[in-house]
Amino acid sequence: MRTFNTIALLLLIIGGINWLLVGLFQYDLVAALFGGQSSAGSRIIYTIVGLCALYSIRFFGDVTNDDRNTARTAK
Repeated sequence: MRTFNTIALLLLIIGGINWLLVGLFQYDLVAALFGGQSSAGSRIIYTIVGLCALYSIRFFGDVTNDDRNTARTAK
C-alpha cells in the first residue's frame, strides 16, 4: 500500500506542476506530450491524476490526527 500511496503522491505532484504551467504560462505539458487535450493519451493521464486526487482525500485524516497529536505533546 505504501507503493500505491507514493505513486498517487507523485502523480498529484506532476498534475500540480502541470496546473502551475497552465496558470503561469498557458502551457499544458500533458497536452503537449500526448497530442492535445482531447487526445486519448491526455485524457487517460488527466483521469489517472484525478483518481489519485480522489484517493488522496483519505490522507486528511492522517494530517488532522498528526496536528492533534502534536498539540497534545506540546502541552
